[in-house]
Amino acid sequence: MDKPGAIADQSIGSFLDALAAAAATPGGGSATALMGAMAAALVGMVCGLSIERQPSAAARDELAATLRRAQELRARLCSMIDADVAAFDAVMRAYALPKSGDADKAARSAAIQRALHEATLAPLECARACAEVMELARLVAQKGHTSAAGEAAVAALASQAAVRCAALNVRINAGSIRDGVFVESTLGELEGILRQCGGVDAGG
Repeated sequence: MDKPGAIADQSIGSFLDALAAAAATPGGGSATALMGAMAAALVGMVCGLSIERQPSAAARDELAATLRRAQELRARLCSMIDADVAAFDAVMRAYALPKSGDADKAARSAAIQRALHEATLAPLECARACAEVMELARLVAQKGHTSAAGEAAVAALASQAAVRCAALNVRINAGSIRDGVFVESTLGELEGILRQCGGVDAGG
């Protein structure tokens, strides 16, 4: 997020133009991370509108802590917009490696598998972060001010959608990985995240 030229530093219009372009990246993974970041931003908004209206210091402190965590998750998810691009671009570079002889084919295959591992871990990390945003959204829906109830609901729905999208991308990429131990471990962690979210459908 802090590096020059990061997608998260672009205007909304520029990002949407890039997303709509006939190019492999940015794509669904970046859109998912942005969706999660927007949900986190809405959680922050609800906290900001609600903290001073709380009846007790303990309630104010809880929402202040929620605000800080939402800001951290927002920054983390913004960084994932570019991280997803980097991971998928690495996969495409691996597929573009030469395959004229047995040695080239073996090296290419190994490179593809390494890149797919990273491309699977990227949406898994996004799913973790979005699941946490979803929990924060539930909290502010219960404890935030009623004037921001709509924003809390949108945050909850957007983060839920982002979890589902991230889970879908994990499963798609894991489907091309030959390392059964890695796949089992990764999908097992994903299922745990989905259970934490109350059994959110992984979208496939």
